[in-house]
Amino acid sequence: MHFSGEDLARVRVAAAPDPLWEVLLSVHLLGKREGAAVFGGWRRRARQTLAPDMRLLFSLAPPWGYSADFLTPSGAPGDFGAAVETVLATPRRRLRGDVERLEGRPSPDLADLSRGRPPALRLLGAAMTGYHRRTVAPYWSSIDTAVRAERARLAHEFLGGGAEAALAALRPFAIWQPPVLSLPLHPADRDVRLDGRGLVLIPSFFCWRAPTTLQDPTGPQVLVYPVRHDPAWLTDDPAQPSRSLRRLLGATRASVLAAVADAPATTTGLALRAGISPASASEHARILQNAGLLTASREGNRVYHVLTELGARMLRGSAPSH
Repeated sequence: MHFSGEDLARVRVAAAPDPLWEVLLSVHLLGKREGAAVFGGWRRRARQTLAPDMRLLFSLAPPWGYSADFLTPSGAPGDFGAAVETVLATPRRRLRGDVERLEGRPSPDLADLSRGRPPALRLLGAAMTGYHRRTVAPYWSSIDTAVRAERARLAHEFLGGGAEAALAALRPFAIWQPPVLSLPLHPADRDVRLDGRGLVLIPSFFCWRAPTTLQDPTGPQVLVYPVRHDPAWLTDDPAQPSRSLRRLLGATRASVLAAVADAPATTTGLALRAGISPASASEHARILQNAGLLTASREGNRVYHVLTELGARMLRGSAPSH
């Protein structure tokens, strides 16, 4: 990656974990055996939750080689439901181009997706939502903690020496030799001139060993790289509190509460995460708000459902203190 002075001035670090990148890179990990000491337990649990209707997502994100860039659009909302909506709104020309880059002959579902056909788009949305709910969202607290720790480390470098110090701190995943940032572990060998676009650094929990970038060199540029992992991060089965909540609240309402554990959600986003209709999501959210487990926050024309401290305690399986 070739930097100009303008590019250095436009280097920034993502404000929070990117749920779309975590979904994509965790899909990659499920198809590999790497990182068994860190991800072995997660991989075993995740594989038990996979469903046949997730095949389309896996076809777009093979463990090696090219994965469809449109799955991780730049500037997507942090709310996962809204981010999925952004993916599903990808222009048809982009869908076709990304699918054509995939290796192998496309399946009928992939062919339909490349044409932007609504049933295929709905299938992809359901696959992303179901996969995220079962394999990523239950571990979001660990993901968020690790990514925020890395963000704090880079912020310290920025304060001490600016963007160049932050880029130099990316070793061993990237090597800064002004004005070029080299990625020795990246699977592709190519030159990208940033040309004033800057670079967004995205620390990722499910990124393993090698950094990754978007294939398209003409759009906004990102560098996704691994955070530091604690091998003991996976200690408790996150499904246990969910079973307790299902007994207490009922299965659907417990799923609605758990659906906002990773981030606030609109009613539409809540419905996508929980796999229910917007009308049902609205009714369950109202009941949970009346119980003090959720609250509502307005941002412009959107209303977000936000987990309260009492709701968070219930998800953790601990009683509120008095």
